[in-house]
This record gives sequence, structure tokens and C-alpha cells, in this order.
Amino acid sequence: MPECLFCDIAAERVPAARVLATDRVMAFRDIDPQAPSHVLVIPKEHHPDLAALTTADAGLLHEVIAAAHQAAVAEGISDGYRVVFNTGLQAGQTVPHVHAHVLGGRWMAWPPG
Repeated sequence: MPECLFCDIAAERVPAARVLATDRVMAFRDIDPQAPSHVLVIPKEHHPDLAALTTADAGLLHEVIAAAHQAAVAEGISDGYRVVFNTGLQAGQTVPHVHAHVLGGRWMAWPPG
């Protein structure tokens, strides 16, 4: 497997502003936030995108979703937040390791664009 930034963050080889972590999932602040609160939630195990994770381990996908809510609570935005999975380059996925964006702290427009 080629170098993966999020695998390096999960292994603590690259620093990140951690919000929470379990044995299988980690949440940390995005370095280019698109909202006052912008947290990324990743499985520590490498899966390139949402489709791959869904096929490989539905239980781990559930843990990612649960951690997204826990991150929203920790960030104080649980009364209104958005969870986004970009899957593939056309959707804007820039790191080929599945991750959920948890965004909040401002009004979210629709359509998201």
C-alpha cells in the first residue's frame, strides 16, 4: 500500500489535533476547516473509500458514524451538524482513506454545491 496520510495520523506518526479516539476509530480537526467546527473521523484501518468500508466491515462503518456523533457532542454542535463522506475524485475526495467530515457551528446551505 502506498503512503497514506490518514494511516500515518492513526498510527501517530503525523500529529493531528485529536478530538477523540477508540481502538478502531479516530477523530481530529481538519487542517483546512470549512466551518467553525470541522472534524474528520477515520477508521484506523485503511479502507480507500466509503464503498470499500461498507463492503469490508459494516460494524466499523457503524463505529465511524457513532464517532461522528460523539465528535459533534465534544465540539458542542450536536444540536445541528452535517456529516459528509466524499467518495472518489469527482466528489472531492483528496485523501484515499475513507473519512467523514463533521461540520457545524454555522448555518449550512443547501444544496451543498
